[in-house]
Amino acid sequence: MTDLATTEDEQDDSPKRPVTRRWGIQMIAWILVACWLLWALARLAGVDRASAFSSIVIPAMAIVPYVAAGVVIPLAVAALTRNWPALAAAVVVAAMFAGIALPRAFGNSRPHATGPELRILTANLRFGAAGDASLVDLVRRTGAEVLSVQEFTPEAADRLDAAGMEKLMPYRVIDPRGGPEGSGLYSRYPLTQLPDRGPTTFAMVSADLAVPGTAPVRMTAAHPPAPLGRDAAKWRHDLREIPPATPHGQVGIVAGDLNATLDHEPLRRLIGKGFTDAADATGQGLVPTFRPWPPITIDHVLADKRCAVERVKVFYQSGSDHRALFTELRLP
Repeated sequence: MTDLATTEDEQDDSPKRPVTRRWGIQMIAWILVACWLLWALARLAGVDRASAFSSIVIPAMAIVPYVAAGVVIPLAVAALTRNWPALAAAVVVAAMFAGIALPRAFGNSRPHATGPELRILTANLRFGAAGDASLVDLVRRTGAEVLSVQEFTPEAADRLDAAGMEKLMPYRVIDPRGGPEGSGLYSRYPLTQLPDRGPTTFAMVSADLAVPGTAPVRMTAAHPPAPLGRDAAKWRHDLREIPPATPHGQVGIVAGDLNATLDHEPLRRLIGKGFTDAADATGQGLVPTFRPWPPITIDHVLADKRCAVERVKVFYQSGSDHRALFTELRLP
């Protein structure tokens, strides 16, 4: 009788096992959809503007383009498990990520600008290691009229002059310092140094650039610290210290390593104050400029919205973990 009862119990339980397994598989699809949905909502809400959980949220926003590409995972799992409601939800989440990331690959319409051209090159020198003849050669090859440098050391300044920078770009407003703290502007046109807006973690120099045929342009070499650990608050502060654009006044341009992608709310807020991200405007907004894995786009040229961005290109830099970013503008 005992054996018979046991056999009957096993027969009663057997239909429940496939149902439980199927339920578990479908829950996996829903969990994946929920993870991607939360990431998209966090990006759209700009949660990295707050200091809470900075060590998690800021890096999470830096890799949003990779997360957008990975949305195929919940789509595939939902389709393979035939969880049609989860698949429909995954399609909605995929559309959210497409709206966030894809416009950077296509660019946008540019304003009508009739002023002179201005070619700008910005380069992070990695503690001065990349400040040598190869950078001077890159300035020469691109025809850049302005060079913004970050992580700019006194040794790098000496090497650049020895390689011919002084003859190529005779005007400068520079603040070379040890480690990552220095920055500077070199130019073919006269520069007039502007006063600092306020104390920043690293040097942030600004100058009026006397471009022939138009009013002086305000140039800023910017480099907030990387938003890691306690430096997240300094990063937010220094981004706020970057001079905003003045839509009806002087044309302003910012060039440098901003340690922020277009998915970081503090940078989007700065851009919203009258700037255009040059790479985004030309469909180059997903091209990485910082090479360690995963490569991300943190070097930027922010141009006054009245400028037309005509060309953007990135160049390999020997000795640096950043690529140099070249931008050609048409001033208003």
